[in-house]
Formats: sequence, structure tokens, C-alpha cells
Amino acid sequence: MDGFAIELPLSTPVLILIGPTAVGKTALSLALAERFSCEIVGLDSMQIYRHMDIGTAKATAEERARAPHHLLDVVAPDEEYHVARYVADTTTACREIIARGNRPLLVGGTGLYLKSLLEGLFEIPVVPNTLRTNLKKRLQEEGRAVLFAELSLCDKESASRIHPHDTHRLLRALEIFQATGRPWSEHLRAQQVQPGLTKALQLGLFCERETLYERINLRVEQMVGAGLLAEVEKLLGMGYGSDLKAMQSIGYRHMLQYIQGHWDWEETIFLLARDTRRYAKRQMTWFGADPQIRWFAPVETMAIFACVRDFLGEE
Repeated sequence: MDGFAIELPLSTPVLILIGPTAVGKTALSLALAERFSCEIVGLDSMQIYRHMDIGTAKATAEERARAPHHLLDVVAPDEEYHVARYVADTTTACREIIARGNRPLLVGGTGLYLKSLLEGLFEIPVVPNTLRTNLKKRLQEEGRAVLFAELSLCDKESASRIHPHDTHRLLRALEIFQATGRPWSEHLRAQQVQPGLTKALQLGLFCERETLYERINLRVEQMVGAGLLAEVEKLLGMGYGSDLKAMQSIGYRHMLQYIQGHWDWEETIFLLARDTRRYAKRQMTWFGADPQIRWFAPVETMAIFACVRDFLGEE
């Protein structure tokens, strides 16, 4: 995995808070951290970059003073940072937090990072589109129970660790078997793949689409008011080119379009808000496919606390 040593698995209980951008994760994460002695670990593919603070909505100095934060400002914008390194860095951070007597609380909205932590870094064999389409058609026509029974026959080991309602992983396991003739579990053993986290509570935040879009529009206004344009100009002045992967992310590429004269200011702000809303929609589609996530509205703090207490075995 690109040379990164990952001590796996981590079986100590870990809390995870996910959800779309601007839904209210930061406020809740601080409340959870203070109530359950947590240190916060970023679950965000952009907040790992130094000098990119406003556009990535990093925790402020005041917020960081309320709880320790990790996996922020890890690399420069022109450094490569991939999922294997994230898994290694996160498991290391979690072990250090636990050694201090605190609990790790992963917070963010990057689905690929979370998936890799929970499932392990696994190079999935190429699956023909026709095979995938056929399985999805069978799921609709025959039902989940029939496919799960089929998986139990061809890959009993995978069936034992996949929840019967976890359609996403059920289809993946069948795809791999049908495409390669070998069970998913066999591929995992061959690649020595293990999940980074084996005991995790996934908490998801959601709100009505209109409310979320209003929050996103407000977030965009706040970022612009806080100096997003100046942040991008500073990055350019530091020598970070507009062609960098980090500079092509939401917010930064929009400011670049304005700086380069491709869009006027009004169009820039409109497209920034629109693209952020579209990103939030993609996040919800990704997370919505995971039946292990316990969903709550941001205002349901007491219910969330009760869920965490139950998971941790507290009275």
C-alpha cells in the first residue's frame, strides 16, 4: 500500500460523525468531544492541506482550543496525499489518542476515506458493467434475500460478516465472485487486507434538503466574507499553481476562475454555491447506501448522546 505501514486492526471503540457539508458536524463534534473525552480526527480529504483554511471550513483556533484536532494541516498543497497514507495516519492518531486515555472521534464527509478505514485497502478486480447491471436487475426482481442466500453458498465467509440488509457490500461480494471465480474473502486474504477500525459507531447528520441548501448558501457567504479570494491569491503568491489537484477543489477552482477573468463575481458566487449543493447531494447518496449509519437531525443532541452511551456501555 505505497509503503505505508498500518498497524491493524484497531479494536477499541471509535466514534465516527459523518454527513454532508454545512450540516452542522463541527458544533456536534465539539459537544461530543467535551461529553465523552474525545479527540477529533479529521475525515476530510481537503483539510489535510496547509494554508487552505477558509475554503475547507477547518475548525477555528477557538474550536480547536475546546478539543484536540488531528489530521489537519498534514501536507502542503503540492504534496501527494492518498487514501493509503490517510488510513496509516488515522490509525496511528487513534492509537495515540487511546494511549492518552481519550476516545477518537472521526469527523468529516469524505466517504472514500471512511470506506477504506472500515473495509480495508483492497484492490477490487475489474467487474464488467454487464455483470454489475445484471446483478442490480436481479436484486430488483428477485430480492435481497435470494442474492444473500446465493452469496452464502459461494462465499460463506463474506456472508457471515455482511449484514443481510447491506445491499452495497452484498452486491460487491457477488460481483467479485462472478467476475473472478474466487470469493471476496479469498481475495482479502491474498492481499492481507484488514479493516482499520473493527468497532465503530457511525453517526450521521441529516436535515431537509431545503434547510441544508440554505445552510450551504450561508456557508458560502461566510467563506467569501472571511476572505476566500484572498486565501487563493495568497496560495498563488506562494507558488502553488492553479493546476494542482488541491487547487481544483470546490471553492478554490471557483476563485481561480474569477482571478483568471473567466467568470464575473456574481457568477462565481452563484456557481460556488450551486456546486457545493451538488457535492452535498453526492455525499448523501454515498452515505445513504450504508445501513450501518445511525441517522439523526443536528438538533437531536440528547438522542445522539444516548446512542453513544449505549455503544460505549455507559449508564
